[in-house]
Amino acid sequence: MLKRIKSFWRILNRPPVHISLGLVIITGFVAGIIFWGGFNTALEVTNTEAFCISCHEMKDNVYEELKDTVHYENRTGVRATCPDCHVPHNWTDKIARKMQASKEVWGAIFGTINTPEKFEAKRLELAQHEWARFSANNSLECRNCHDYDSMDWDKMGDEARRFMKPAAERNQSCLDCHKGIAHNLPKEMNTGVDPALARLMEQAAGARLSTGETYYTVTSVDLYTDPELQNLAGYLDPASSVNLISTKGDALEVQVSGWRKQKGFGRIMYEGFGLNVASAVLEKDVATDDARFDVGENKVDDLTGLSWEQADITLWAKKGGLLPDRDALWGYADQTYSDGCSVCHGEPAPAHFDANTWPAMFSGMVGFTNMNAETQALVLKYLQLHSSDFAENAH
Repeated sequence: MLKRIKSFWRILNRPPVHISLGLVIITGFVAGIIFWGGFNTALEVTNTEAFCISCHEMKDNVYEELKDTVHYENRTGVRATCPDCHVPHNWTDKIARKMQASKEVWGAIFGTINTPEKFEAKRLELAQHEWARFSANNSLECRNCHDYDSMDWDKMGDEARRFMKPAAERNQSCLDCHKGIAHNLPKEMNTGVDPALARLMEQAAGARLSTGETYYTVTSVDLYTDPELQNLAGYLDPASSVNLISTKGDALEVQVSGWRKQKGFGRIMYEGFGLNVASAVLEKDVATDDARFDVGENKVDDLTGLSWEQADITLWAKKGGLLPDRDALWGYADQTYSDGCSVCHGEPAPAHFDANTWPAMFSGMVGFTNMNAETQALVLKYLQLHSSDFAENAH
């Protein structure tokens, strides 16, 4: 008995290697569970709305703004909280975001935005940081709830569908267009309809039209294959020209003329050969129905090697969106471009770039302006049709 006690004491005093290793493994496993559980519990605490608004900088400013939006209260009862929009759901991106957000603690300690006045002064800078993050991750947080593949285009409003379908085809970042949907925009920005554009729309609504004449769209206009305006055929971009063929009640039969690239489905009709200045975007089934088109000249663009064809198509549109000339549209677009871009710097002259360069240049600047989607499309058309391709002695 005494020998057994002494043997057991030796084991406790100097345990063999295999028992020591087992104890280490078991102890490490238990400690790991405790640590991981504690870490994730703490992480989830910081991932709640209560934590987000625990500092008055957030609670008294952006949280109050959120309460007035559809993301906070709506007919379905589905609510987006702070972390839903500002913290990615998958673990690795979430940790990266938390590490990035640790800088906000520094701001809270030193009172960087601890008054409404300080917050408003920093709002544009703060917003631009978030917009840049959403642009880099292709609006990852938005896509936790909103998915292009799940959208029912038939249930969507005309204007929304007009912009969302091309965005879906490009897999475009949500924040490219949807800034200011949960919080107030910086005071330098405003996405409401410009009163000057609203007046042009009113003029178009009351314009008297004559068959055989050429007219121009003020904003985007839906196109249909039938005079009952039931079967969607596509849409016209702002400042696009049509020839009025006939009228039937509130429906207008219009001829759209332009150029199409023969590569692909030819859904986009352009203002001129070799110029990416869109006039109309057609539905796939309409664009591939050769019987609908009156095809003319065929040319190859030496710069790209692509074949283009001149084509006309006759479709229907709803009355109320056309003006007899572009002068008023160009005047509005010129003033809007000047006002929007001169906030940060002197704006480049329209003739400074060619028509095919302007889309990329414009997309890089327009996010810092007060233009809504319709105004952006109109101003871009103005810049393209006043570019170096159309200006005398332009470089």
